[in-house]
Amino acid sequence: MKRIIAVLTLLSVFLMTVSGCAVKTNDSGASGSDKKFRIGIVQGQNHPSLDEIREYVVIGLEEAGMKDSVEILYKDAQNDPTNVTTIVNQFVGENVDMIIPIATGAAQAAQSATRDIAIVFAAVSYPVQAGLVEDMNKTDGNITGVSNAIAIEDIFKLSAELTPDVETYGFIYNPGEVNSASGIKRAKDYCDANGLKYIETNITNSGELQQTAQSLASKVDAIFVPNDNTVAVAMPVLAQEAINAGIPVYTGADSMVKDGGFATVGIEIAGDKLNELQIIE
Repeated sequence: MKRIIAVLTLLSVFLMTVSGCAVKTNDSGASGSDKKFRIGIVQGQNHPSLDEIREYVVIGLEEAGMKDSVEILYKDAQNDPTNVTTIVNQFVGENVDMIIPIATGAAQAAQSATRDIAIVFAAVSYPVQAGLVEDMNKTDGNITGVSNAIAIEDIFKLSAELTPDVETYGFIYNPGEVNSASGIKRAKDYCDANGLKYIETNITNSGELQQTAQSLASKVDAIFVPNDNTVAVAMPVLAQEAINAGIPVYTGADSMVKDGGFATVGIEIAGDKLNELQIIE
């Protein structure tokens, strides 16, 4: 169990603020403690994994004693990439002190929108492949963040323990999501190296999931889904089709297990109960 979002995101906030990326003055010319530190949080999709990350960002800020000095502006793009761009541009226009984009698409939109406002991304599995940073151990200009890359190989090892008779896996994912495509590549590499067969299927939106799942479930012994936001939004649909077919679904996030998946080896955020912080929706 790792409190990666609460701790590392907070660390990023401190690093970027100290480096001067996010220091601004208010309308009267005063700076620092004379104004609230305004953070714009943009979430590409609304599902449990991303919601949990947003909640623990709030926890991390509060635990740092910043409850009274931080104002959070939260916007949900409702699974529409166009909305993500609009929201990020609104934050830039409002001259917020920091943008926290949750998920890869939101992070890419924030990076494209500003080189001046500090950006701390979360829920980005493969930041280097997504073109956000060149090195995860270094801050690149105004952007940094944390990776939630999962140990995909360990998920298949768990599958071998729980369902040893699985010979053919079905992969469902959105190839337009860098995080998902990169995760599937790791899954393919593992299967190829261990003599496991797989059938790959693609979706471009959540509405395609049910029909794709129905077709795939009849051809495989188990289904694997990486950290894929398109699937996660409609995970109960996939889970029901798998139940109907009598096969397990291994997932890249514990929230997807809560929504009907069979099992995973993932990242869990441990912490105390949520406390109130001023949030403007």
